[in-house]
Amino acid sequence: MLQDKIRNFCIIAHIDHGKSTLADRLLEITGTIEKRKMRNQLLDTMDLERERGITIKLQPVRMVYKGHLFNLIDTPGHVDFSYEVSRSLAAVEGAVLLVDASQGVEAQTLAHLHLAEEQNLTIIPVVNKVDLPGANVEGTKRELAHLLNIDESEILEVSGKSGINVELLLDTIISKVPAPKGALEKDLRALIFDSVFDKYKGVIAYVRIVDGSVKAEEMIRMIATKAEAEVLEVGTFAPGLVKAKELSAGEIGYIATGLRDVSHVRVGDTITLSKNSLTKVLPGYKKVQPFVYAGIFTIDNNDYPKLREALQRLSSNDSALIYEPENSPALGFGFRCGFLGLLHLEIVKERLEREFDLDLIATAPTVSYEVTEASGKKTLINNPTDLPEVTKLRTIAEPWVKLEVISPTSYLGGIIDLLQKRRGIQKNIEHLDKERVLLIYEVPLSSIVVDFYDQLKSVSSGYASMNYEFLGHREGNLVRVDILVDGKSVDALSMIADRSAAVKLGKLVIEKLREVVPRQNFKIVLQAAIGGKIIAREEISPYRKDVLAKLYGGDRTRKDKLLAKQKKGKKRMKMVGQVEIPQEAFLKLLG
Repeated sequence: MLQDKIRNFCIIAHIDHGKSTLADRLLEITGTIEKRKMRNQLLDTMDLERERGITIKLQPVRMVYKGHLFNLIDTPGHVDFSYEVSRSLAAVEGAVLLVDASQGVEAQTLAHLHLAEEQNLTIIPVVNKVDLPGANVEGTKRELAHLLNIDESEILEVSGKSGINVELLLDTIISKVPAPKGALEKDLRALIFDSVFDKYKGVIAYVRIVDGSVKAEEMIRMIATKAEAEVLEVGTFAPGLVKAKELSAGEIGYIATGLRDVSHVRVGDTITLSKNSLTKVLPGYKKVQPFVYAGIFTIDNNDYPKLREALQRLSSNDSALIYEPENSPALGFGFRCGFLGLLHLEIVKERLEREFDLDLIATAPTVSYEVTEASGKKTLINNPTDLPEVTKLRTIAEPWVKLEVISPTSYLGGIIDLLQKRRGIQKNIEHLDKERVLLIYEVPLSSIVVDFYDQLKSVSSGYASMNYEFLGHREGNLVRVDILVDGKSVDALSMIADRSAAVKLGKLVIEKLREVVPRQNFKIVLQAAIGGKIIAREEISPYRKDVLAKLYGGDRTRKDKLLAKQKKGKKRMKMVGQVEIPQEAFLKLLG
């Protein structure tokens, strides 16, 4: 098809603003899917996506309408997958900015809008769910008009569920989104915006052909990873894979590479033909860097080989997931895994448990720290136990993020108080209208990875939304807090914390540990320590047998002898006794 008849676009929005439902109506109206085969959230192919009502994996699809070819990419809405969204935006010329009329503009709406503006995309503003009883259509249009600096009349009112004005949206895409401008005669340049693994076809790259063309049996090269392969087949999405003779400039489709290692086909890389001399990737490529790390262990240690195989298979379809073996004296054999964020961690753990029938425990999430040793050597560590001794350390730097929170004005005080407690630095407060406010803060990532989102929803009665963007590592007054049980460090509970919060954090963990560690026949001492300094202490009293119960009559010395004998026995027991923390205790503590 001629390039001037092609329209490449994606739908961007906050979570639960109706992207997938609108995509369903587009597929139905364009006749891409027969009505009898239609189902809700058709492009969400995972059970987990359908249950949670969120898009985890982007999904492209090709549609034909009024003589034009539409390539739609349905993108995730969550901040954890923002790099995937940014590469999807680089593959298209237009973006439908979708806002729920009952919820208004939210944090991730802004984040994705900024990404779209960076790519110089044509933005089509759309207010969705206009037929809901609680829809504030006029208020939402005012917010959008203010945000985009446009007239309210340019904003479309649609309903993805009932199909109101969806055809008008398609006509607007034809008239406003520019056609691609690729050069067919130039060397092949194809942007990889996603990849999946197929056991028969190897790694399948989802691509936008920028220049040139590609067909089966040609030799291709990934410019950044330098991997070469023979093309097994090319094709398009309908939304399943449909084989084609050729993909040419302006089109979106897939290339089956036959490669067995997904790391050779990275999101953002550029594909060219092996015979071409191109060495420069298309702009915007970067290696995805995990921000959050956690240890994943099996509850039954016999399942370790099964977990290794499961992670291998899962990472072949998720290039952002990294893992390496880890051995914990407390939890046994497992893996240290890197994730893009907490939702990514949660999704991976749930998929491992569901799809591979595993019972897992995840350690408390941590972030990666940049450590400068006394010798000047810099290293990134993601496990507190890897932190060198204090005498060998010069500085520790932790990751900071730019945090955007949108909330009703009435909750402003509680949110500011929460952010200050998390070591946040206020950068800006902007009133979007009389009722909603945007807060911009800089905060350490470690302060928001554990329970910040729940706390934010709590202080705002569920109305606040957030988005964050990585800024870089900054030096801080950070220390490692070790948890000692009878003088022995429990590696699974070690953590790196800001010195000002270390005592409070150590005391909290010790108090929780006291509740879950079972009593022994001897006294157990629980301690939190920074280096050689104890900052918190708790004791678990031993079981006490009443050795005086059988005595009657006689003088005091008989009782004293028995008590002294018991005391010696307990002392000897403490010397040889081992405190073994059962896995159930870790499950309670880490849960």
